[in-house]
Amino acid sequence: MRSDLIFLVVPALLFADVQAEAVDLSFSGFADGRIIAPSGETSWLNGGLGKFTFGGNGGNARFVQAVGQGSLSLDDDLNVVAVARAEPNQPSGINALEAYLSWHPQSDDNLQWSAKVGAFFPTISLENDDLGWTSPYTLTPSAINSWIGDELRTLGGEAVIRWHTDVGTFSPMMALFCCNEPAGILIADRGWSMDDIPTGLFGRVPLPDATETLFHAAVPGSAGLFNQIDSRVGWYAGASWQMADIGKLSLVRYDNEADPASKTASDTSWATHFWSLGARTQFGSLVLIAQGITGNTMIVPRPGLVSLTNFQSAFLLASYDWDDWRLSGREDQFQTRHPAATPSPFSEDGHASTASLSWSGFDWLRLTGEVIAMDSRRGEYVQAGLGSPVQNATQFQLNARVFY
Repeated sequence: MRSDLIFLVVPALLFADVQAEAVDLSFSGFADGRIIAPSGETSWLNGGLGKFTFGGNGGNARFVQAVGQGSLSLDDDLNVVAVARAEPNQPSGINALEAYLSWHPQSDDNLQWSAKVGAFFPTISLENDDLGWTSPYTLTPSAINSWIGDELRTLGGEAVIRWHTDVGTFSPMMALFCCNEPAGILIADRGWSMDDIPTGLFGRVPLPDATETLFHAAVPGSAGLFNQIDSRVGWYAGASWQMADIGKLSLVRYDNEADPASKTASDTSWATHFWSLGARTQFGSLVLIAQGITGNTMIVPRPGLVSLTNFQSAFLLASYDWDDWRLSGREDQFQTRHPAATPSPFSEDGHASTASLSWSGFDWLRLTGEVIAMDSRRGEYVQAGLGSPVQNATQFQLNARVFY
């Protein structure tokens, strides 16, 4: 329920007001403008089965989004952070992405810890670590991190312990959260996608018209992803190891603990859990990142009927930085399987190749050109009238990102 979001954020704001005489307020953000040559398929964001943010024939130039972050430093250890996005394609115009209280106690000991509470992206990605769930390497995240931005948000608390040793830093992590029971509906009904517009905390996301028609549901359909449906508490836990001059290794287990038979008048709980394994290393100016994810999501729409979707994806990214330029390339593989029906129109396989070149000659400006070529096989394409179960799509974008 939306009141859960207010319950999580308001205490942080009240605490900030009490400490007002000691605060330090800062603001940062960016605005995106693009020239786009989209693929021919209608994007899933517009009710189609297209895998990209944009779709339809013909090129266009447009303002895409503006993202801003406000940070209120109460002292050296305590911060209140809020991130919002203005985006012309959403009904409200402005939506929140994150709002949380962060505590990082300063210490010279080998054992340190930090915590945050509120609404924030889960600590899973080694790729998307910039403001507003963006990546410094490409405009469009991998299929894995596109999905995390689309469906997952921690509405609760997360704690991390950092143990500094002679053989690197070990960092166990644990989080508890509510209000993300619908997570899984997009990966099951839409499949994987590659898009850079993460879901806002308020509002609903569209579902493909073709999928809704197959289930005899009203078109257009939508889902609310950050709602409390049952009374269960979800969690994720993991650990990372990081060592200078070698890199970082991260393992995470995620389980929203949703009751797959629980539902409201408009939304259903999806029991979703997965493993994520990621690694990052650097050789001079060359950065290498790899991540793999495997899991499943399940609903029980009525007694005796179980709908299970297994999903897997992996990517390898290489990025080379020299002077004001950065060249990046990424290879993605993704798959879903619905074992109850063989063949299932919702099972899919896909591959995508991404190339990106960016220039940051000024602190306030980044120019990026990106091309993605994707092929995907999905039986639903035929039932939706696309002619073939195999679709090949290419998207080109030229982006100007202005920082402020």
